[in-house]
Amino acid sequence: MESKSGRVKRIVLLIGIIACTIGGGYMIGRVVERQRVKHLMEYMSANVGEYEKSMTKFAKEMADMEKLLAGGDKLMQTIATIRNNYVDPIELDTLYEKAIPAILSELDPHSEYIPAKMFESVNESLEGEFDGIGIVFNAMTDTITVLSVIPQGPSDKAGVRPGDRVMLIDGKEVAGKGIKQDSMVKMMRGPRGSKVKLSIKRASIDELVDINITRAAIEVHSVTAAFMLDRDAGIGYLRLSQFSRTSYSEICNALAKLESEGMRSIIVDLRGNGGGFLDQVVDILNEFMERGKLLVYTEDRHGRRINEYSDGTGRYTDTRIAVLVDELSASSSEILAGAVQDNDRGLVIGRRTFGKGLVQAQLPFSDGSAVRLTVARYYTPSGRSIQRPYTNGDEMSYRMDLVNRINHHELFSKDSIHFDENMKFKTVAGRTVYGGGGIMPDIFIPVDTTKVSDFYNEVWDKNILYRYTLDFADRNRAKFDGVKTLEELDRVLDESDIMADFLKYAERNGATPTEGDLAKSKEVIMTQIRAYIGRNALSDESGYYYNIYPIDDVMQRAVKELKRGGLQL
Repeated sequence: MESKSGRVKRIVLLIGIIACTIGGGYMIGRVVERQRVKHLMEYMSANVGEYEKSMTKFAKEMADMEKLLAGGDKLMQTIATIRNNYVDPIELDTLYEKAIPAILSELDPHSEYIPAKMFESVNESLEGEFDGIGIVFNAMTDTITVLSVIPQGPSDKAGVRPGDRVMLIDGKEVAGKGIKQDSMVKMMRGPRGSKVKLSIKRASIDELVDINITRAAIEVHSVTAAFMLDRDAGIGYLRLSQFSRTSYSEICNALAKLESEGMRSIIVDLRGNGGGFLDQVVDILNEFMERGKLLVYTEDRHGRRINEYSDGTGRYTDTRIAVLVDELSASSSEILAGAVQDNDRGLVIGRRTFGKGLVQAQLPFSDGSAVRLTVARYYTPSGRSIQRPYTNGDEMSYRMDLVNRINHHELFSKDSIHFDENMKFKTVAGRTVYGGGGIMPDIFIPVDTTKVSDFYNEVWDKNILYRYTLDFADRNRAKFDGVKTLEELDRVLDESDIMADFLKYAERNGATPTEGDLAKSKEVIMTQIRAYIGRNALSDESGYYYNIYPIDDVMQRAVKELKRGGLQL
């Protein structure tokens, strides 16, 4: 019988022999095929130990190799035939741009091809910065209205102010022309150091004002709000919109600031957060976990498992925590929520999360495009797969899942959610949690529709409510220019009878409520008006979340539970 070392040597020798055959005998058009053989060899070389355990598996890989060497790959044969024999000359890149997405569409819903022209825009939000002019704007009324200007950014230095309307960009008229918002963004963005001229309209000046701006690097913040929500109870609030390369450092800065203001408990709002970088969520979790806690693990098709543990350096291991989630919280958001839940570290409050637990590896190409291929799955510490079920090649059904949840009333009633009894898991403390995709919160909060009336639907659907907030901010611009804190914002808003003013504005725009409609929706309308004005008045979104709190059932429940001491075991 062949010895263990002999088998290993034979495998390595076979791989080496195959490597020697790659150098010759290939016709034109087989370059890509040689690359595929090269990658397969490298994979086999790196996994000699695995093949030693399973010669059957090795034999299959060898058969695949022989098929490639013999020119038996139908895809590459087709490409070579088209290249050499098609009646008209054709660029292979044109075929690849069609073929690669078609192939990937037969896999899971998250494996995808990113064309070179889209690669930068797809990645820039996660990279932490982009090149631009540094404004936050809205174009719902078909005119670019500057909502806020990033302090010390290019537009701030050039003299752009909140409330400005952009009428021309580099001499081209853009107001009232039906130009899509993403096209407007492209016109204003550009490489750092380049210039753009905005011609703006200000309420106090009849003629247009030309402002020349030199583009520069603009930071993208993932912590969009951080403030003390209840000072007496020591409860801070932190809104994280995504997990970018700078999320961990931003979280640390925000927590340090809140701690200096008396924070003893923290609400981490991940609603609508679609995820991002794994290393960032692991670092963030580490701040709240004692040493040796399993945070998340991944497992690939070969059963290889990678565990992530807390290292004991966290500064907030005694801070009570509540995590807010909803149906749009995905990927890294679900990893954070699952780790907090499975380790019994805090409460998860809201609605069942999206269920995106597939790990992608990015393969870049020389032309700037890339393939993101699913290579593993994420699991929570208790062993739950985060990924919800899917069928390869059926992306439509996968994307329709949220619509199906709405149709099945899942967003409105916990009783509409049914769990598979065969997928029970236990937290560290022995609490029962369920697998099957997504994270089911410890406390379910349904969508509240009890305050919705016909009048509310009308002012919302016709965009009357939001347009009023822009109009109010314009008329009170001088007051808002000096607002720096939430307390100052409150004073400005309290000076006006906003509800009466809004009803006059709505009536001028064709919307008049009945007494019943007004009684039903007055609170939610008033709260949303203050929240949207607050978002436009401050440099971050603290003004929005601070003012929306009175009608946000999820935030209110989190405060209530943290006052009671958080998770009760």
